[in-house]
Amino acid sequence: MAQRNLDPHDPTARTMSVSVSASGDALARYLRAQATEFLRSLRLHRETGGTSNGSDESVDAARALRRSARRISGSLHTFRPLLDADWSERMRPELAWLSGTLAREHAYSARLERLLGALNRLSGTGSATGFPAQAGPGASAAPKSSLTIGAAKAGALLDRQLTLARTRAHSAALQALGSSRFHAVADSVAVLASEVPLTGTATTTDLRQPAAAAEGRLLDAVGTLPLLTAGNPYNAEALVHGLAADTAPQPQDAPWHQVRLLLRLHRYAREVLHGEECPVDVRLLGAGQALNQHRDAAEAASAASAAARTPRIAPATAYALGVLHADQRHEVEAARFAFQQSWQKEPVRTP
Repeated sequence: MAQRNLDPHDPTARTMSVSVSASGDALARYLRAQATEFLRSLRLHRETGGTSNGSDESVDAARALRRSARRISGSLHTFRPLLDADWSERMRPELAWLSGTLAREHAYSARLERLLGALNRLSGTGSATGFPAQAGPGASAAPKSSLTIGAAKAGALLDRQLTLARTRAHSAALQALGSSRFHAVADSVAVLASEVPLTGTATTTDLRQPAAAAEGRLLDAVGTLPLLTAGNPYNAEALVHGLAADTAPQPQDAPWHQVRLLLRLHRYAREVLHGEECPVDVRLLGAGQALNQHRDAAEAASAASAAARTPRIAPATAYALGVLHADQRHEVEAARFAFQQSWQKEPVRTP
């Protein structure tokens, strides 16, 4: 099937970048492989002491466990017409619960590292870390002396708050991995490693239609994004909205987060269709990295904003947290610009 070169701003666009002939057998192979990887990662996680050990091997095993859980859950969502409906609807929320629970500890740790690195960069006491900012001068134009006075206390406050959150997430992960709920999930995945509950017609059903539908949902979501605005690297829209007094999550971020999830589902669908021969699409890879950075910066900005609302903090501390919040909202803007640049690239053509 020939692939069309379409306008990414057109919400009705469809690239139909899948072209292999695949049936339910390919889906079964993929799910069995991911289930096997889940069980292997779980065994390695236990052998290395689990989350209580904190070793690199344990962290890598937990990451692999989350990765396979996400792929199984995403495939159950995209290809649900080919799977037993009751079984699939039971499995998906359980896998999402497990993946989310295991991800929180790492997320808090990475957020703290990101914010402390940004404080060091802004106050001139260290080098920048994380995603390279493309923000305008507003994020770092504050007098260094005023910022340096409050940066140390701001860093200490963030350290206390996010370390406490990470500790609680660590305890929650330990509790989850020892729960009967988790053992039920592991048992279901063990069965999946040998037997995939396909429908009676799955082996003769072409997977290209549900995969194309997943791609279509992604393109529809991208079509709602303000890509023309994001194409200007210093438009500051993310900063202006991000400085609103409302403490609720920024509604302007939600469509970008949704695109990130849909892009992940599209990538998983391509993996199902192409198997180990799935071509690397630099366009999707770059877009996904930009959206990950967008999420990280948005959540870091929210953490800085929450810390600034701590009662009875010194004005210099609040000032430093305000500058940090603005800096991370500029990082949000930079990530949107990076996504827009990646999305304009030519998609990979499959034979």
